[in-house]
Amino acid sequence: MATIEEQIKELEEQISKTKYNKATEGHIGKLKAKIARLNEEEEKRRASKGGNTKGFYVKKAGNATVALVGFPSVGKSTLLNQLTGAKSEVGAYHFTTLDVVPGVMEYNHAKIQILDMPGLIKDASRGKGRGREVIAAARSADVILLVVDIFNPVMNVLFKELYNAGIRLNQKKPDVVITPGSQGGILVKPTLKLTKIDVDTIKDMTAAYGHINATVVVREDIDVEQMLDVLAGNRVYIKAVMAINKVDLAKPGQLEAALEMHKQYRTVPISAATGYGMPELKQAIYDTIDMIRIYLKPQGQEADLEVPLIVKRGNTIGDVCELIHRDFKNNFRYAMVWGKSAKFPGQTVGMDHKVDDEDIVCIIVKR
Repeated sequence: MATIEEQIKELEEQISKTKYNKATEGHIGKLKAKIARLNEEEEKRRASKGGNTKGFYVKKAGNATVALVGFPSVGKSTLLNQLTGAKSEVGAYHFTTLDVVPGVMEYNHAKIQILDMPGLIKDASRGKGRGREVIAAARSADVILLVVDIFNPVMNVLFKELYNAGIRLNQKKPDVVITPGSQGGILVKPTLKLTKIDVDTIKDMTAAYGHINATVVVREDIDVEQMLDVLAGNRVYIKAVMAINKVDLAKPGQLEAALEMHKQYRTVPISAATGYGMPELKQAIYDTIDMIRIYLKPQGQEADLEVPLIVKRGNTIGDVCELIHRDFKNNFRYAMVWGKSAKFPGQTVGMDHKVDDEDIVCIIVKR
């Protein structure tokens, strides 16, 4: 019987020999779904076998985590030192960083953990150059900071490795829900007109992935790749910002060409060696994480407007309680809110109330 790798190779060859058009779209989608399922089986098999591969274990610190991702020798370690003052070994040769080196950047009252990681290379997603461990650390970050060398701005290989590892940069999770059933086969229910994929293709792909009875509700105009992501279920959707490094050494036109090449990203020209562009990069990181400031008001006292509590946008009063101390959540009665999220000053709210930037919050607990 053919191994999983051989089965995947055979399916990939079938795809490469099939000319892509509207008529073959469903067939290719089905083959890709089979490959995705086989890849999942291979990952489970590899995980169950274990092995002595050392992983990168970094304790999370601060309000958010940013992973520095780039090819070897693009200046990530020097950049970490600039942003945080952490000491990461720097050398003018490949693979200087052999471990994940953490540092903390303090900006606008926020403490942001920055991780300097070994450079990614071709086939990193298949484990080359400790690629799997680097990618695993990147997958848990709130933001990926792509570090690009001005003299080698082409990032297609790196983007492909991140994509193959299930990391989706600056994308939202497709609005598709698959609900397994006990009978009736596969029923696809789109709530809007689909222009990039048809119902039969979705049905075939869902079946090829191993579902026998299921209802698939599609609330977005997805394509084949997005449907694959939904079926796999292990994708992570991470915001990304880009730093183009060594601009102090650039020749005329090089920076403009790099900016044009990566115009889909928020891009900041920097020099990690001289510190040029650091204020702009710190602001870009802060904006991308999308943090907000909450001012706490102890009961019967004035609010502390000097030092805010930093939370992520979308957080609730319950999240605020958790950050202060778990006793606040356990003994919670109600909260009073002044600011953008309140319908009127001093509104009484529960734990599911979403806070907004510069809200003043007073939490009332059981005595």
